[in-house]
Amino acid sequence: MIALAVAASALTGATPVTAQPGEQHCARDRFVAAWTASPTDSLTPLDASGGPVPLTVDDQTFRMVITPNLGGEQLRVHLTNRFGQGPVTFGEVTVGEQTEGAGATRIRPVTFGGNRSITVPAGADIVSDPLPFRTTPAQPLVVGIHVAGPAGPPTKHWNANATSYYSPPGSGNLTSRTAAGQFTSRTGSWFYVHGLDVQAPAGTHAVVAFGDSVTDGFVGTTPMGIPADRAVADTDSRYPDFLQRRLDDAGIPVSVVNAGIGSNRVVTGGEPFLLGPSALTRFERDALDHAGVSGVLVQEGINDLGLPPPATAEQVIAGYEQLITAAHRAGKKIWLGTLLPASDALVDGVLLAPDSEKHRQAINTWIRAQQLADGTVDFDAALRDPHNPATLRADYSSPDRLHPNPSGYRAMADAVELAMIAQHPSC
Repeated sequence: MIALAVAASALTGATPVTAQPGEQHCARDRFVAAWTASPTDSLTPLDASGGPVPLTVDDQTFRMVITPNLGGEQLRVHLTNRFGQGPVTFGEVTVGEQTEGAGATRIRPVTFGGNRSITVPAGADIVSDPLPFRTTPAQPLVVGIHVAGPAGPPTKHWNANATSYYSPPGSGNLTSRTAAGQFTSRTGSWFYVHGLDVQAPAGTHAVVAFGDSVTDGFVGTTPMGIPADRAVADTDSRYPDFLQRRLDDAGIPVSVVNAGIGSNRVVTGGEPFLLGPSALTRFERDALDHAGVSGVLVQEGINDLGLPPPATAEQVIAGYEQLITAAHRAGKKIWLGTLLPASDALVDGVLLAPDSEKHRQAINTWIRAQQLADGTVDFDAALRDPHNPATLRADYSSPDRLHPNPSGYRAMADAVELAMIAQHPSC
């Protein structure tokens, strides 16, 4: 992992962002993660709402819409070819402020080791040079990415819960265009981009919300979950979004960045499709290595119980213990969230995992009692039906009875004690 980051840095001429244990960063301005999206795969042919995903790319431009949580005067862009089948050449990359749809203004080029173009090997992530660019919290930005020649399927984050755009093959470099007209395709996935750092004032730090589709903010439309509810896209209704607004309202300088992956599991990988690598495999890269991270809030494990091959409560708990050890070794705090009820859900419940409730109860009992982590959040208590605690409250549930709806995600955010995540462990 570290060797890959160093290799990518040498390739781009940029500074590695891997945090070192015990770093003292609180007393000065520094780059802090303002937005993240964990790469999931490159092969799933549809996005979460059922829209098509390109499986080949050729001389076209992607305009990815992202919403940073921090404001500042400089930024860095993280790009990924983590699941690419070969190298990809980014002919030009730009950042601008979204106007409407694919439209943009204040477009500026991004460089990598002083160069506008960069070829990224399969499996690698890269970070740009710092770019003077004023950002405002919650103001959507567009990251323009021109893929200069033919390439295989793009690495993506499958369920963006946001709308982005791209131009047809052969349309060339459109990264500096302000108008939306040539971006004729839209998508509910994020391609190639997986992070944005902002140079933030002293004392600012980031907390990673790490988990599965519940952290990712999935809202289903059917008893089986899919497709995702298009009405939720672009509303920033994930529980980390609501938590960010609580922190902002309280004047607490913490950026909550999202490392959720739909259907992700703690102990079992789901490659090469949208489930992504296991939490144990991706924890360093998707959580600990982000800039300015002080701690990680983990809420994951229901898919280990509900998706084949099923794991036992003991295996999931052993996975948590490994995550706790890794976080503390890196000088980060880690908090555990209890698992939400799903006994009447088809997925992870009555259809695929009729015995998962007893394992969920065992896991939640352990989370509440353990003293290895730096704190807990009882999401289960906040969202369960008081008359049937093995199920979600009806007013907090999506039709699939597995994922919360936006009201449920707000209740999850309200269950987090702000003081618990506000203090940087090195300050």
